[in-house]
Amino acid sequence: MIDKTYTSSSVEETEKIAYELAQTLSGGEVIAYTGGLGAGKTAFTRGLAKGLDVIGEVCSPTFALVHEYQKGCKGVYLYHFDMYRISGFDDLYSTGFFDYMSDDSVLAIEWSENVTEHLPEHTIFVDITVINENSRKIKIHQN
Repeated sequence: MIDKTYTSSSVEETEKIAYELAQTLSGGEVIAYTGGLGAGKTAFTRGLAKGLDVIGEVCSPTFALVHEYQKGCKGVYLYHFDMYRISGFDDLYSTGFFDYMSDDSVLAIEWSENVTEHLPEHTIFVDITVINENSRKIKIHQN
């Protein structure tokens, strides 16, 4: 089980925290973010992508719903979801979300609070709270 809290003073520190988390991942994990607009969810995903050595430039999936990043030398795909417009199981199912879950992929989910009840049992939660313009409290935990 994971239960750690960090304070980040910059985007680079947020990415580093995510990079370190990525070093513990091997595929099959679901990472669920909570945090408001501008909290740093996409920055966290950039750090994950670097740590997983996936191919592609990470950007917010707001209008695409999901961005797919091809596996690099670590052999893991990264799928970056935005669930802002998703409510309920039927919406989630229609995204193809469950088809992305596999042993060679990591799923990173922004606005996970909209689908929490449908996430797998061992989901890793990343709660990002804005402290001020540059600082964030980042709590990483599993229920």
